[in-house]
Amino acid sequence: MAKSSPIIQTKAQMVEHLAAGNKPKSEWRIGTEHEKIGFCKAAQKPLPYDGSCSIKAMLEGLQRFDWKAVEENGYLIALKRDGASVSLEPGGQLELSGAPLENIHQTCGEVSRHLREVQEVADEIGAKFLSLGFRPETKLEDVPIMPKGRYKIMRDYMQKVGTHGREMMFRTCTVQTNLDFLSEADMVKKFRVSLALQPIATALFANSPFMEGKLNGYKSYRSRVWLDTDDDRTGMLPFVFDEGFGFEQYIDYALNVPMYFVYRDGKYLDASGKSFKDFLGGTLDVVPGQKPTLSDFDDHLSTIFPEVRLKTFLEMRGADTGPWDELCALPAFWVGLLYDQNALDAAWDMVKDWTEIERFELRIGVPKHGFETPFRGGKLLDLAKQALQISRAGLNARAKLNAHGENETVFLQDLDRMVAEGESNADRLIKLFQTRWNGDVRRAYEECIY
Repeated sequence: MAKSSPIIQTKAQMVEHLAAGNKPKSEWRIGTEHEKIGFCKAAQKPLPYDGSCSIKAMLEGLQRFDWKAVEENGYLIALKRDGASVSLEPGGQLELSGAPLENIHQTCGEVSRHLREVQEVADEIGAKFLSLGFRPETKLEDVPIMPKGRYKIMRDYMQKVGTHGREMMFRTCTVQTNLDFLSEADMVKKFRVSLALQPIATALFANSPFMEGKLNGYKSYRSRVWLDTDDDRTGMLPFVFDEGFGFEQYIDYALNVPMYFVYRDGKYLDASGKSFKDFLGGTLDVVPGQKPTLSDFDDHLSTIFPEVRLKTFLEMRGADTGPWDELCALPAFWVGLLYDQNALDAAWDMVKDWTEIERFELRIGVPKHGFETPFRGGKLLDLAKQALQISRAGLNARAKLNAHGENETVFLQDLDRMVAEGESNADRLIKLFQTRWNGDVRRAYEECIY
């Protein structure tokens, strides 16, 4: 038990813990996380954990760039540097969790530096990394399992609560953005706007039309997988739109989400399906007599997977990972919408009369239909155009310039092209598969790489 983390005695402590995320606008930052799927180039097979062409070899090679090793039970599982980390997802997806930065120019610099470092090491060991949201060919049973304790607990529990949980763990890749809030009221408004607009982000960044060598019938199969992963901890959180919603109501929700684990003395103790409320009462059987710390509560919050997640910041979780430039486009899209007050107000005006049913129908329609998803007599493409206009206005108002005098709107160019053409990455890949690729998904290992 971490000595520095206080034991939770009251719900008020948890409320105060989340409210500690309140920051003045001058301290708002942008955190970007993205995953990528590695493969050994010669055989086009997933990177195993160990060996000459492996995840371990990648992590060892990256240490030349001043990344510091993180181990668990003797296994190298992550790297840390200057507020950022490189870590492993369950199936060996390599993730960069970026440092909190002030603007998108810095974010894109961080992404580019990381990918250059990854390219250098990968070239030496004969590896490459795919820029897709779902493994295009590898079957679930052929994905290597990474040696992290929490993933075994999750893997076993997933089969009890949904049909696609293991697919999510081992075959999907995402890019997400983490953003700050000023106050509880600001958090609520940003939470509502970002939940309502998350299907628009899913459509804009749809990039997973393949599975096991074939078209899977979806634009974002990654997003479809989340629909049948675990209803207790996923979804569009309709209660966020209820009058009176705030930090306390999110905590009430979190306390009703079944646990995965308790972390003690370097080990993950299986608490899957058990109640955090029992933990609060000191009656959790895996740690009898113990009460949780705020660190335990943070661990629990990290095992909740809605389309937008609240910690001491808000996480935008609706997008497939994509090509290099689009790893910068996602944070730009959300920063433009949420970090300028006029833009946030305009975005709220856009979504405030949407019903719970309409938000849900967008969520379940977009993975399959993308821009063609119907909405109020039109299509989601119309909503995407409107959201991009608001985002652009927000980024213009921020007026954060690079060395060439360009503001952050330069990072929306790929998205502008998509809505002008009505074609996402997934739409483009489907056409390639049906024409130039002649139905051979292995072409992705040449054309969809970083």
